[in-house]
Amino acid sequence: MTIKPTNVLEYLKHGCGRCPLGDTPECKVHTWQAELKLLREMMLQSGLVEEIKWSVPCYTHKGKNIAIIAALKDHCSLSFFKGAGLEDPDGVLDRPGENSQSARLIRLTSTAQIRGLRSAIGNFIQQAITLEESGYKPPSITLAQMPWPIELVQTFEKDSRLHEAFEALTPGRQRGYLLYFAAAKQSKTRFDRIEKNRERILSGLGLHD
Repeated sequence: MTIKPTNVLEYLKHGCGRCPLGDTPECKVHTWQAELKLLREMMLQSGLVEEIKWSVPCYTHKGKNIAIIAALKDHCSLSFFKGAGLEDPDGVLDRPGENSQSARLIRLTSTAQIRGLRSAIGNFIQQAITLEESGYKPPSITLAQMPWPIELVQTFEKDSRLHEAFEALTPGRQRGYLLYFAAAKQSKTRFDRIEKNRERILSGLGLHD
């Protein structure tokens, strides 16, 4: 049975608890212990408040999300929620995915790399705090601008009830589903994802509710 952390010390000890590898030597959090601890030290030194959200360390300013750290298979990462608004002349920040609008992250694979980026990371943190205090709103694609997978269109043509339920969802929930369905590379997988989430949509739930 995996353990969902309630604080960052538990996260570092047991992992995020979102997969069966939690609390085992294969847990990705254990792979990147040194790097995660160094990132944590830098975040705390910046004056941000440390919390656990989505089972991973999240750092906030006056209750607003600023950045999050995570462990993945090939790297650990430091992500800024409103990274699209940060000045990044050296191109340190990446998009988490091709559909990412606001978030930007740094993929990290060693403590030496993190130390080499200490100044840049500190600058990003201060920029992010300033952006949050200024009320900055990152640009976003509207639902009307988002492509609808043909598989979803075809499903709705055959199932008006599902179509109506989807249209009744909040824009954020609709956007989440559209991104998730479109991310599948094969048509069959897109159909499978739609079918798997049929009851959630009919119940008015979002992808992560």
